[in-house]
Amino acid sequence: MAHIDYYFSTFSPFSYLAGTRMEDVAKKHGASITYKPIDLVGLFGRTGGLPPGQRHISRQEIRLQEMRRQNKKLGMSMNMKPAHFPTNSAPSSYAVIAAQNAGGGDLGGLCHAFLRACWAEDKDIAQDEVIKACLTENGFDAGLATSGLLAGAETFEANMEDAVKDGVFGAPFYVVDGSERFWGQDRIADIDAYLSGDL
Repeated sequence: MAHIDYYFSTFSPFSYLAGTRMEDVAKKHGASITYKPIDLVGLFGRTGGLPPGQRHISRQEIRLQEMRRQNKKLGMSMNMKPAHFPTNSAPSSYAVIAAQNAGGGDLGGLCHAFLRACWAEDKDIAQDEVIKACLTENGFDAGLATSGLLAGAETFEANMEDAVKDGVFGAPFYVVDGSERFWGQDRIADIDAYLSGDL
């Protein structure tokens, strides 16, 4: 059975635009998924990148154009200047880690709920009440927002080391079976093709 390591940030606009299409592809092929939230800004520093606001203006402009075009193409609701971006992604990332360890809910739905809260609902995903609401709406105990914080912090740090080792430098980033790498929400169709044996 194929396995996908899914590296993402809970406030990444392109992770938001991925929606739950990767989960659909995994289900189609019977692939398992490990969700690996990462500190995206920290990853940029480790892999030669810069946060969006520090990039050359040409890169900043194309990023915004791509966000607008991809959003329109996908028909998603998206605020190009969300009220709470950037924010502290650690609390929501810890909640994803705790939920993955606990099981029993819709983990893909939870990840997308955090991203939707940031990019479509103008909510601050660093706030406990937002985190708890996302957990409960996806079948998880709201208490996961504050339980296992030490384990969450340790896994969050380990995810960063795994990301660097796996050649990850942005989000969303998908590593299939430990070696085949796909960068960006616009490569999900390629994951489908790869798992089908067409790539």
